[in-house]
Amino acid sequence: MRAKPPKPLPLSLFIPPYHRLVPLRWDDRRLAQPSPPGTGLLWQLGFGSWSGVFKVVRRRPPGMALIVILPATVDLDSQPQLLRVVEACRPHSILPFHREPNVEDLTALLRRQPEDLSVEIMDYLQWRGISVDIEVRRLIRKTIDLSSELRSVTALARSLYLSRRALGRRFLMNGLPVPSHWLHFGRVLRASLLLQGSGVTLAEAASKFGYPDGFALSNQMHRLLGVRPSDARRYLGWDWLVEAWIHTEAASGGFSSHLWGRLTKDFSLAPLRRASASSKKEQKAEVSSGPPPRPHKQERAPVVRDQG
Repeated sequence: MRAKPPKPLPLSLFIPPYHRLVPLRWDDRRLAQPSPPGTGLLWQLGFGSWSGVFKVVRRRPPGMALIVILPATVDLDSQPQLLRVVEACRPHSILPFHREPNVEDLTALLRRQPEDLSVEIMDYLQWRGISVDIEVRRLIRKTIDLSSELRSVTALARSLYLSRRALGRRFLMNGLPVPSHWLHFGRVLRASLLLQGSGVTLAEAASKFGYPDGFALSNQMHRLLGVRPSDARRYLGWDWLVEAWIHTEAASGGFSSHLWGRLTKDFSLAPLRRASASSKKEQKAEVSSGPPPRPHKQERAPVVRDQG
């Protein structure tokens, strides 16, 4: 009797040098540990049961970019549930169904710069547990937006119609790094993404963002992110760069101890084991092409609705 081919796994790791996908069981230890820089996680929603997978993907290690591939078909009644589940996982990119994704296409996706960098960063920070009021969200977004053209906090405060002292107080009262750190973080992040996505030299990237030379940009990048331009070229995506900045700021006291406590996550295997146990029961009634389960209220990730 001819053996049936094994079912494809819904999860795969995509790691440097980005030559192939590594199939991954969703109770794998690598999903319960901090991920190496530039790591991507591919989730093919059309493969297998995904109630347990949803929980693991939503709790994936910070800095791991999620690429979602939609099922081949989804009926109209299931579309709202599908959208809610995908939204709760905060994906880096969403692709139509493809049984065997091309690694070159996935690499290009990781290199792609966000259409609205400030919105993406705010979504990431919200997912990481940095919840601030509407006014502070607006200030962070404006600071990231203006980082492409402004070089000093004085110019930033003037553009926001605030004094430097008033601007700094808004950030400090919320346990956040000072405005100058957000401004310069935005500059080096933009420079890093430019180095990833094009053939520009380090000197050209430095000139574009107001640095005197490539050496100055490299030093600023290392001071703020703990990485060098060669790392930014080698490890693709921006999620890991934001995470690197968060950790560098935390180490220097940029985040308050209360806020850093909320940012710190426990990547033990307990959530994976619980998800595995529940999924075994669900697999008996599995219909692989059916709609995803509606996430429980308390499991849903908060969604940023910027009103600034």
